[in-house]
Amino acid sequence: MIAFCGITCTDCPGYLATQSGDEGELKKVAAQWSEEYGGDLDVDDVRCDGCLSPVGPWMSHCANCKIRACAQEKALANCAHCSEYPCDRLTEFFGFVPDAKATLDGIHAER
Repeated sequence: MIAFCGITCTDCPGYLATQSGDEGELKKVAAQWSEEYGGDLDVDDVRCDGCLSPVGPWMSHCANCKIRACAQEKALANCAHCSEYPCDRLTEFFGFVPDAKATLDGIHAER
């Protein structure tokens, strides 16, 4: 499952812990991400069924994610299908998640 931004949800520790129902693992993910990203996340902040899920739960960032909002507004499967790919927003994001760029570049090339 590929998120709008190119993250592979099925590789994400928050997604994996949510799908397995492992509360202990969700706590570990929350602690790790809090440290890595300088936040104060709890289990509900990292619980996620993937941003493509129509009903959630979604990671807390999804509510504010401009990439997700844009792709939903354009009714895209993911950003690789956008006529403006890659936009400035994605290019900045790829600096943090280069694997997402590789994923979307591959999808975009196959279109």
